[in-house]
Amino acid sequence: MLARTKCMALNGIQGEPVNVEAFITSASSFQFNIVGLPDAAVRESRDRVGAALKNSGFIMPIGHTVVSLSPADLRKEGGAFDLPIALAVILASRQLQAPGIEDILMFGELALDGKLRPVNGALSMVIRAHGLGIRKVILPRDNAREVEVVSGMEVYPAASLYETAQHLSGKLHIPAQIQKNYEDCLTGNTYDTDLSQVRGQQAARRALEIAAAGGHNLLLIGTPGSGKTLLARCLPGLLPEMKQEEAFETTRIHSAAGVLKPGSGLITQRPFRSPHHTASLASLIGGGTHALPGEVSLAHNGVLFLDEMPEYPRHILEALRQPLEDGEITISRVKAHTQYLSRIMMIASMNPCPCGYFGSKTHHCRCGSHEIRKYLDRISGPLLDRIDIQVEVDAVPVEEIVKGPSTEGSLEVRERVRLARDLQEKRFHGTGIRTNAQMKGKNMERAANVTPDALSLLQNAVKRYGMSMRAYTRLIKVARTIADLASEEAVGLAAMAEAVQYRMLDGKYWGDRHA
Repeated sequence: MLARTKCMALNGIQGEPVNVEAFITSASSFQFNIVGLPDAAVRESRDRVGAALKNSGFIMPIGHTVVSLSPADLRKEGGAFDLPIALAVILASRQLQAPGIEDILMFGELALDGKLRPVNGALSMVIRAHGLGIRKVILPRDNAREVEVVSGMEVYPAASLYETAQHLSGKLHIPAQIQKNYEDCLTGNTYDTDLSQVRGQQAARRALEIAAAGGHNLLLIGTPGSGKTLLARCLPGLLPEMKQEEAFETTRIHSAAGVLKPGSGLITQRPFRSPHHTASLASLIGGGTHALPGEVSLAHNGVLFLDEMPEYPRHILEALRQPLEDGEITISRVKAHTQYLSRIMMIASMNPCPCGYFGSKTHHCRCGSHEIRKYLDRISGPLLDRIDIQVEVDAVPVEEIVKGPSTEGSLEVRERVRLARDLQEKRFHGTGIRTNAQMKGKNMERAANVTPDALSLLQNAVKRYGMSMRAYTRLIKVARTIADLASEEAVGLAAMAEAVQYRMLDGKYWGDRHA
């Protein structure tokens, strides 16, 4: 007899519909074949399904069982197909009657005792099912919270194969999960690091606020212990809460990568990723056999922090250039080809020299000029060009840290950032652009509304300091953000002059190398 169930395969972060068909014929010996480009995990489901059936009160049919996963040219990976395969076998062997099962999406990995285990990519699968007109889904309980914000879906969290089978036959009812509005999931995110912990560093605090308001990349250069890491860790607390669309994008990436903890709900707090400088190219950019997302995608809609940037291998830093520019990354492997979003704010920190004390007022630098040049040259001109704001961080006297006046906290700064982001949202409505840092096109100067005086100042600065055209456009974006923070409609001289100041360290440390 033939039976069909419906599942989803995961292609990057996209769900692809898969029809699971089971056909059983009589034969003298037991055979169980799975066809349709299954990977090793899917082929091994034969043993998991067999044990789960027996431990759930069903029998493995005697004879020749063929399970087809179509479309046949789509690669099937992971344990998500266990549940639909098991139910298709039960139906095909006439151990159960379940009318309307072909209209229900189901997925889940089976333990040998029949219990359901969570799988990766649940949110992507349910979103795609909704787009295809499917309104019912049965999934493992630990995946239920992940999809609780997808409206218009009847979500049935199941604990086991037996419970699922009884529900489908009408003998047992699994209560549908109560779906929530996105606002109900915003419970007030808390951050361990607050800007009020930073004493002094007025220039760096201002740069941090501008970077947060416009989504700009930021480089902090300073001696050890000057507060670079503390400043970087304050950045997530300055960013506004994610919109529902952003939360969906981020959660889908984390779920596909398998880093979303079982039982976790939608990610509503902007990610802060800080990979170690020994991270491999695949872990930072993405890749591996199955083209999984890397840190640059896991930080999507949030912050990627590169501490001690020159310590990262040169080829890994160079690989960041394309995702920083385009906001997405394409990963091609023999067995997979996929795209991941990577709209990130990159914040990097570095010492001015190998010993860390070049230019310090309190310590003597032990490095020679050749050593300093070699150290700084680990960061290439094209990568430096993609960092909008560069700021120097100097050590703060201990008296100011201990007895200094209290400083403005993250909440006050975040409110100004939110207002600036609201202006950008209105400006770019319907364009797909969310922040000033994402502005593109030949009409950018008009969109930024730069005054003739400010434009003249910018052109003179570019000529005098030998800046590239990429630096030219990025200065316009930073100046537009500074004007937004001041609620100014046009980018004037003051905003442009401040923006130009944030590109001066390029010349100070790297000389005319990038001219």
